[in-house]
Amino acid sequence: MNALREAALESKAWPYEEARKLLKRYPDGKPAKDGKPAPIIFQTGYGPSGLPHLGTFQEVARTEMVRHALEEMTGWPTKLISFSDDMDGMRKVAENLPNRDMLAEHLDEPLCKVPNPFDDSEHESFAAHNNAILRTFLDRYGFDYEFLASSDCYQSGRFDETLKLVLERYDKIMDVMLPTLGEERRATYSPVLPISPKSGKVLQVPVEILDAQAGMVRFVEEGEPIEHCILSGGAKLQWKVDWALRWVALGIDYEMAGKDLIDSVTQSSKITRVLGTKPPEGFNFELFLDENGQKISKTRGNGVTIDEWLTYAPEESLHFYIYREPKKAKQLSFGIIPKAVDEYYRFLAAYPDQEWKERLGNPVHHVHRGNPPAANMPISFALLLNLVSVAHTDDKDLLWGFVQRYAPEATPETHPALDALIGHALAYFRDFVADSLERRAPDAREAAALRDLDEALAAMPADADAEMLQNAVFEIGKKHDFDPLRDWFKALYETLLGSSQGPRMGSFTALYGIDNVRKLIAEALAA
Repeated sequence: MNALREAALESKAWPYEEARKLLKRYPDGKPAKDGKPAPIIFQTGYGPSGLPHLGTFQEVARTEMVRHALEEMTGWPTKLISFSDDMDGMRKVAENLPNRDMLAEHLDEPLCKVPNPFDDSEHESFAAHNNAILRTFLDRYGFDYEFLASSDCYQSGRFDETLKLVLERYDKIMDVMLPTLGEERRATYSPVLPISPKSGKVLQVPVEILDAQAGMVRFVEEGEPIEHCILSGGAKLQWKVDWALRWVALGIDYEMAGKDLIDSVTQSSKITRVLGTKPPEGFNFELFLDENGQKISKTRGNGVTIDEWLTYAPEESLHFYIYREPKKAKQLSFGIIPKAVDEYYRFLAAYPDQEWKERLGNPVHHVHRGNPPAANMPISFALLLNLVSVAHTDDKDLLWGFVQRYAPEATPETHPALDALIGHALAYFRDFVADSLERRAPDAREAAALRDLDEALAAMPADADAEMLQNAVFEIGKKHDFDPLRDWFKALYETLLGSSQGPRMGSFTALYGIDNVRKLIAEALAA
């Protein structure tokens, strides 16, 4: 543990660099409360107007990585709060929701008061339904968190002392916010959004402070002046002020956010200082892009959802992809999945032989909270895809027959991850590869080389290993003057596999079988 901690204190991996911000914040540890060590508090936020999605997953996953890094460096207690802003007013009705006409009758009401449109008698409100899904979602992936709902915090009085402080420093908060608003918005802006005692709606109206300590304000609704207490659920705050409220009231030490929220972080941090507290540490991560370079949007439905990724690849590969380069915009499309899977297993295989310094920079250390499983994947995902493409089958038992030629010790029982990966390969091939394959006929030089390769394979022993087979392919490419040599391999992929890219031919031949590869060569020569 000492070696791990020493390496963690010096590691350049981004979770440790983020954790060091908290070491700088609390050089002697966070001050104890009631004689007990005070935990470092991390927070992630969620808007329950929609279902949890990849953005929710990646924010919680990355925050957990920083949290674990801090624990390794210090041994300090930590806590993660998953916060749901279910007091937000429902501004529109999404097209993919049921009972849209009913929901339209509740526009501008807090989400926690909007009736549940789903066939779900267990939850009374729209927010309660979505909050339950969020918690199931987080539990499914094993996140360790405390769930808080905005409605509970406002209505229970947990936010009341900070709300009073907001009213006391109302003018200073306005000084922060007004310069960021357009002229028309400035005329009606208020940090406080009263909940109408008449309609129950979240009101966007100017307010006058009557008594900050009592939480009393005055506003006009439909021409009628109303005196109203904003404490204990009588109001919520505008988004940027609300974020600062949470940071102050809940004692948040760390929260990250997407690049699109840089302005919100800046203004909320200023308001937090107005309220007399230091804003949390954190950083702004880059956004995922679709294959066309456009921002992933749940309303447009572009990019890849979590369920879609898990159809074609194991969960660990998604964690792995999310870990890497969080400050660099990355494509999130179906095409990157095979590479992400194979890179994950390569890093997993390297981990046991690495020193602590290298281990802490290995993504799998952070994917598995410092306890990666043993690497037990004898075959790459790319090679499996090539196998599926030439075997023309969706029969897993048949594919296992090929796999056991390559890895005799492997069975579905001893290698369940490999068994699952074969299933992923079948699904990926069916949906993304099958229609794109088209073998071409070889030209004269390629045909001559293929005939020589066929002769070489015929002379090989049936149990020739991948390296022996690869050397034979390599030598024939040199013999026929392919320069660069990759042109020879490209010709093999295009004439035998129907793709411009492919596996090491030695590994593929050992997997698919010498006789089967010779049949592919015969088919290519007959084309």
